[in-house]
Amino acid sequence: MSLFEAAESQNRRGAQPLAARMRPLTLEEFVGQQHFLGEGKLLSRLLKADRLGSVIFYGPPGTGKTTLARLLATASRSRFEQLNAVTSGVKELREVLAAARERLSTSGRKTLLFVDEIHRFNKSQQDVLLPDVEDGIVILVGATTQNPFFALNSALVSRSRIFEFKPLADDEIKRLLRRALTDEHRGLGSEVVHLHDDALDFLSATSDGDARRALAALEVGVLSSDERPLEFTRELAAESMQRKAIEYDATGDAHYDAASALIKSIRGSDPDAALYWLARMLEAGEDVRFLSRRIVIAASEDIGNADPQALPLAVAARLLTGSRARRSTPNSVAV
Repeated sequence: MSLFEAAESQNRRGAQPLAARMRPLTLEEFVGQQHFLGEGKLLSRLLKADRLGSVIFYGPPGTGKTTLARLLATASRSRFEQLNAVTSGVKELREVLAAARERLSTSGRKTLLFVDEIHRFNKSQQDVLLPDVEDGIVILVGATTQNPFFALNSALVSRSRIFEFKPLADDEIKRLLRRALTDEHRGLGSEVVHLHDDALDFLSATSDGDARRALAALEVGVLSSDERPLEFTRELAAESMQRKAIEYDATGDAHYDAASALIKSIRGSDPDAALYWLARMLEAGEDVRFLSRRIVIAASEDIGNADPQALPLAVAARLLTGSRARRSTPNSVAV
């Protein structure tokens, strides 16, 4: 232990963003995910029975996956170890597993191993986990934003329980924002801030259920303003939030879900919905040639003889987008 550890810890806390400082310290403080963490739900029953096994947390960012993993380690009286699959390899993984085996043998204390972005582990790295997960040497908590049934080995999935995290509801985001404004030790309670109701509504609605994003916008708005007491208006909230992020993965579930929604909107004769999904995919950077191919398929298979002009029009648009793509990327091959 360093002689100056207390001061060093205080300096690190001072550099942390608001979302990190406001992490709940107990399960009672945790907000959201009551469909599996509420009273009488599966995860609560596992903790109560001291039978917490390996789990996979699957869901969008900012919903509490890392925070809940830390709280589970405390609740299960386990040592918390964390690895990031992006930066860690088999060597680091084997070292943690060996230390966990030694700890369990000598002191009987369990180890909760939290692997962030676990889908970034390749097959051989995931296979390294299997024996120790199966024997109960470690309690594995893997976090991923990708569908684990596609992104992870079936052997690892079969040995784990899958808990899907949902985006936080607006009321839950509001509760976290109010808590941050009243907490004097970890939050912004030392600042004199009057958060307008319409600003609170705006922050909760535009954060898309991401607590980290909402708290970051609140912190930016408060700390970047010299006025005290501060009137936190909707205009200030909009400036602090900036552009709304689009959740999209060109090769993952979001890609196929959005394409399916576009086709179903066309099939259901809903032009507003079709334009929405088309604009969403274009804004997220989807390849226009993929979209034009899907529209040609829809014109042929779904519209058909209901409008004989739909297919020639879609094909003409397809040829136009293909020629533009070739001019913009000379080395690309039209498909």
